[in-house]
Amino acid sequence: MLCLLLSFYQKPMSIFVPETSNNFDGLLLASNSIVSNMIKQFLAKIPRKSSKSNSPDADGGSSSSSTTTDVGNNGFINTYNAISSRLNSVKQMSSSIFPASIMSGGEMIDPHVPFKDVQNSDKLRLLISKLNLCSKLYDFHNQDQDSTEKDIKRQTLLEIIDFFSSESPKFSEPAMFAICKMCGNNLFRDFPPKRFSYSPRGEKEDEEPSFDPAWSHLQLVYEILLRFLSQSSVDPKIAKQYIDHSFILRLLDLFDTEDPRERDCLKSVLHRVYGKFMVHRPFIRMVVSNIIYRFVFETEKHNGIAELLEIFGSVISGFALPLKNEHKMFLLRALVPLHKPKSVGLYHHQLTYCVVQFIEKEPKLSSAVIKGLLKFWPVTSSQKQLMFLSELEELLEKIHTDEFEKIMVPLFQRINCCLCSTHFQVAEQAHFLWNNEHILHLIMCNRHVIIPIVYLSIEQNSQNHWSRTVLNLAQNMMKMLNDVDHELVLSCQGQSEEDKSKSTVVAERRRLTWERLENIAGFQPVVGSVSVLEETSACIVSC
Repeated sequence: MLCLLLSFYQKPMSIFVPETSNNFDGLLLASNSIVSNMIKQFLAKIPRKSSKSNSPDADGGSSSSSTTTDVGNNGFINTYNAISSRLNSVKQMSSSIFPASIMSGGEMIDPHVPFKDVQNSDKLRLLISKLNLCSKLYDFHNQDQDSTEKDIKRQTLLEIIDFFSSESPKFSEPAMFAICKMCGNNLFRDFPPKRFSYSPRGEKEDEEPSFDPAWSHLQLVYEILLRFLSQSSVDPKIAKQYIDHSFILRLLDLFDTEDPRERDCLKSVLHRVYGKFMVHRPFIRMVVSNIIYRFVFETEKHNGIAELLEIFGSVISGFALPLKNEHKMFLLRALVPLHKPKSVGLYHHQLTYCVVQFIEKEPKLSSAVIKGLLKFWPVTSSQKQLMFLSELEELLEKIHTDEFEKIMVPLFQRINCCLCSTHFQVAEQAHFLWNNEHILHLIMCNRHVIIPIVYLSIEQNSQNHWSRTVLNLAQNMMKMLNDVDHELVLSCQGQSEEDKSKSTVVAERRRLTWERLENIAGFQPVVGSVSVLEETSACIVSC
């Protein structure tokens, strides 16, 4: 048994090193106690020397037995001392590698103590204490409840902000964990459901925004998180363990808040996270895409689409060329369908900026984007038509000739509908396209295809449109077309007159057909409640 015990304790001491540093001391103390108990139990079973002897033989036997026992006791005591010394050396080594202040966070300091009253070595522990104090939540719907504790928490948050501003601390892992935990406890919450209603312009009918009553604390928490992310001493490789996918997902869910002040803070925080943690960038893009998909194809209810698009405006400008398929799919499957919801007016400016950024990166995408724009073109909303026309003008300024030729026919068929719109602003905006030099150059290069499509609408507007502005614009366009290609104008006039004569013939035929139907109906005798034709005659209706 002695051999087994010695062989057990002669094994490498790495077996005493735990997998985690938090229970390292506990394991060492447990090992010491176990070894002591085992040796004591083993020695207790060995017979000891008797105090009295009854015979000489017993004296001789006891003498030899005593010698053997003493040798055994000395051997075990030496073994015990050797093992204890090795355990103590391992414990000392582990204390130097894993200090107690790191494994257990150190002795907590009273969070009410100011930073200036402690040594620099204790400031991180004081910071953790203050962060733990600020992790407690209070009910702000009742302002009189816990007013003293709320004031203490607010003052503590301000102290933390001053500490971040005045010093550049090198954050330990417990400090990073405490910061992320405090921010998560205060920020991550569920919002009550609310019904949305929009005006014809796509704006919310309730113009009064909803403000969070806990903003006095939330604002300071956002400031702490933003300053933490801005610290150059924060190593992204370590901080990513705490600002992980779960943290980012909950952060993106907060964009649905109704408080515009909070969405503005979230915009800054997310921009910092995207810039600092490159490993999280694909995940952020995927989550934002899913938010847009759900908004477009399911709910059409979200408060933070404009802020998310504003962030991605700067993100898209940093994309490397050539664009990845993932980025192209984001444009065609997420950004282009965002033109569909009725609330597009709330984020159209940011959406246009993102789309134009993509076209500047890769002009070949312009034709696909314009096709998508025509797919979601509004028919009954004149305000959305104005927004689409303004975006279309920006896209046509970036388009190349070969891409323009792919979509010019369906594009100017839609523009022709806008030229003859009864809404004067839509008609004005459509006429203004000819004032853009680049667009005019594209039109003139393909005038034999484009002018016949829009000539009739321009001619009618130049003769009798009720809006003076539209009338003048149409007359100027007719004059310009005559100066550029008079023969084409004459050809379009001839085609227009031919079309008018055909339409006149069709209208006359329709009038005669209805007259015949009325005459036939006038000769029908009524039998009971059923009318019967006396004579059946073929009637061809041509419309």
